[in-house]
Amino acid sequence: LDCPEDAAFHGERHDLEEMVGNLLDNACKWAKSDISLTVSVVKEYIVITVDDDGPGLPEKERLAAIKRGRRLDETKPGSGLGLSIVAELAHLYKGSLSLEQSEKSGLRARLELPGT
Repeated sequence: LDCPEDAAFHGERHDLEEMVGNLLDNACKWAKSDISLTVSVVKEYIVITVDDDGPGLPEKERLAAIKRGRRLDETKPGSGLGLSIVAELAHLYKGSLSLEQSEKSGLRARLELPGT
């Protein structure tokens, strides 16, 4: 975990816990052995990134993974709602969720929210 002391989210604590909890839950399902959570401040936004060293997702499947109820692999538990909930809550706060290739070879979830 890496987070600057001055990082602050301008929203409901429960919503932040829901978003970060879903991202960490997803990373825990897929990671081989390593997950990192990093918070940075960029202009008036906080940027939360969750990286894992799992198999990752091909670029063409990343957008599909965020759609409500879309499960790309049914070998892991879950409803397929976690990432779509994060994306919807982020949008309500005028933020965003994107999925990228992680430097750890797995998936990076990048959550941008109004903050500090």
